Amino acid sequence: MDKLQLEQKIVKALDQNKFCTFATIEGSKPKARYMALFHEGLSIHLATDRRTHKVEELESNPHVFLLAGFELGGTQEILEIQGTASVTKNDSLRQKVWNDELKKWFEGSDDPNYIVLDIEPYRIEYTAPDQEREVWEK
Repeated sequence: MDKLQLEQKIVKALDQNKFCTFATIEGSKPKARYMALFHEGLSIHLATDRRTHKVEELESNPHVFLLAGFELGGTQEILEIQGTASVTKNDSLRQKVWNDELKKWFEGSDDPNYIVLDIEPYRIEYTAPDQEREVWEK
């Protein structure tokens, strides 16, 4: 399969999986948590609070791992994503990611504690049910 076809399958799987497990490195150990998943193509975005440990962890080590799929309500495809994360400087992206579910934690899209993490994947392993694993690399 060519790279473009694989990218299309990955994007379709991202469209259908609204949550992921997001792992950072805390000191020398991995730390994972569930997060809502937003994306534009292969660019992944995660909304979070600026005051969380994950933001501190990313300052020390920007390498992250995301796992999506296979959970209840997911597509049964598995996405294993390695990438680097940074806090977005794009205010229009903050507006685009904002939704009413985030009101549980933030006053609004202009809340100074509301930030969006940009995940730039460099390797994605895609596995569909009963199929061989396929690897996309930047």
